[in-house]
Amino acid sequence: MSASPNTDGAVTLKKPSGDAASQGSTQAVRATVENVIADIRERGDAAVREYSQRFDNYAPDSFLLTSQQIEEILARVPKQVIDDIMLVQEQVRFMAQRQLESLTDFEIETFPGVKLGQKNVPIQAAGAYIPGGKYPLLASAHMTIVTAKVAGVERIAACTPLIKGEVPDATIAAMHLAGADEIYLLGGIQAVAAMAVGTETIKPVDMLAGPGNAFVAEAKRQLFGEVGIDLFAGPTEVLIVADEHADPFIVAVDLLSQAEHGPDSPAVLITTSEQLGREVIDYIDTLLVDMPTKDYAEPAWRNWGAVYVVENLKQAYCLADEFAYEHVQILTENPREALAEMHNYGAIFLGEGTCVSYGDKVIGTNHVLPTRGAARYTGGLWVGKYLRTVTYQEVTDTQSSIFFGDLCGRAARVERFEGHARSGDVRAAKYRRTGLPWSDHTYAN
Repeated sequence: MSASPNTDGAVTLKKPSGDAASQGSTQAVRATVENVIADIRERGDAAVREYSQRFDNYAPDSFLLTSQQIEEILARVPKQVIDDIMLVQEQVRFMAQRQLESLTDFEIETFPGVKLGQKNVPIQAAGAYIPGGKYPLLASAHMTIVTAKVAGVERIAACTPLIKGEVPDATIAAMHLAGADEIYLLGGIQAVAAMAVGTETIKPVDMLAGPGNAFVAEAKRQLFGEVGIDLFAGPTEVLIVADEHADPFIVAVDLLSQAEHGPDSPAVLITTSEQLGREVIDYIDTLLVDMPTKDYAEPAWRNWGAVYVVENLKQAYCLADEFAYEHVQILTENPREALAEMHNYGAIFLGEGTCVSYGDKVIGTNHVLPTRGAARYTGGLWVGKYLRTVTYQEVTDTQSSIFFGDLCGRAARVERFEGHARSGDVRAAKYRRTGLPWSDHTYAN
């Protein structure tokens, strides 16, 4: 996690009271995850079944849903829900397709007969984890599976758990419509580990994507390197930059819309108007009284909510960059100026007509985004995450190979890599028809 933002130049109307260390992975979580992964490596399906029984009270003969089961599930989902899923997935697919089109293969000739090229090659197998827990997160299916399919991933295995003992019909529908090749009713560490290391019935994947709780996030962290992952995920974050023109009621509603993700989700307001800041706090206190998701939103706001007042928008943007939050919402008179002024964010949402919830659920940009300050060095999940940019090279002109052979010999010997140097020497000698100073072998006529 990055260092705490320097808020010394701001007036603090509300500051977080939570311990930032508690948002990270605890020793107990790390140890549990390590043990489960090791057990699944050793015992495969038997271990997966035992952990699913222990954590989710679910241990069928097969976690893989059959085509018939999926069709039965789809039949239970209301038509409006199916239509909405398909519309949202169209938006996500369109955005991912445009991203893919921006990634071009190319081949250039730098010397006569010297060709250098780049290709974007999709990974072959991806695992998508779609969380359950309190909420059925259909949107995570759109973001992980649709995007992978657009990239050209051949095989997508997708896992989601039961929710309170029930099959999450709408989530399964979203996974199927998104294009998942295999759908497993399986959650938690055991799902992530099974997809990564493989079992008797689940073939391993090359990359894992999708959000999850602290145990899922820690499992991805421990498995990273053995497989690729999308991001190291933490609690959902939102930061709003607002000036005196913003509607304080909308600001309050939008902060709480993200606080409901979990009791440790930070919600921060940076404003140039102390009056607006105080009104936002009052509105939030009122809204929380009967908010249906109060059990998450209230502790999130109490422990992780913050309101800072700065002198001008330049200071607001600078402070927001220090936070480097997952979601940044700009509610100012001229919101697009933030595109030039700000640098560190997972996704930015411009103006009153836009909200973070659009990005989370329906608008088409990907909602799997960096948290814990990672926006300083990475963006979120996108079609490029499922591609490997690889290079190739070819030298067909003998004079060019002589030139680079000589150059390679000199450059490698400066670094004392004699073997590298000789690979250059031998080509220069063969194409010149000469001998080699370090071998009796000769190409001389």
